[in-house]
Amino acid sequence: MEKKILVVEDDAAIRDMIRFNLSRSGFEVLEAEDCQQARVKVADRQPDLILLDWMLPDASGVELARSLGREELTRDIPIIMLTARTTENDKVRGLDSGVDDYITKPFSARELMARIRAVLRRAAPEGADEVVRAGKLALNLASHRVMADGQPVELGPTEYRMLKFFMTHQDRVYSRSQLLDHVWGGGVYVEERTVDVHVLRLRKALAPFGCGTFVQTVRGAGYRFSPDAAG
Repeated sequence: MEKKILVVEDDAAIRDMIRFNLSRSGFEVLEAEDCQQARVKVADRQPDLILLDWMLPDASGVELARSLGREELTRDIPIIMLTARTTENDKVRGLDSGVDDYITKPFSARELMARIRAVLRRAAPEGADEVVRAGKLALNLASHRVMADGQPVELGPTEYRMLKFFMTHQDRVYSRSQLLDHVWGGGVYVEERTVDVHVLRLRKALAPFGCGTFVQTVRGAGYRFSPDAAG
């Protein structure tokens, strides 16, 4: 499965160069011009790595890195800072913000690809092939694939993240606001009703496999995921 890399860079020429080299190396490329766009992309697509420019129009990359590092949903996403700042103090400040590597401009495509692969190798979690099971459902944490009795279950990115959260937190009730924090991230504004929409989509995707009732509505409280649901 292609690794997704989010490029957060306001200079279109640099962004185009990075996109070309990433695509040629087999990565899926997401793009953002500022921190606000980056947050939307992170919430919607959950990249495997972020290339982050320091100087952005709406806030600094350092601020964004620190913010992502404080949130449970995003703190494990590796970040490589791209910047024209070359002093030792700048590098220390950048690394102290929680980024995994620091590349100064100008840089070669070859160096960038080598740094990306090194960071991705370091970021690979132990037990990345772990499979989470619930009833007839099996979710592979490495490949992001969901199977039901050996049949693939087609899910959108948000439904996948929601199912992953439910399957790793079974038989507990979560309110809509808690699901927003865990599935979308605390830094993104989404209406609570959006949770209901994605729960319906998830149930619809699971229904053909007899698993739609795993996601239960708990009146006045929220939702619970239970493979022992009777209906």
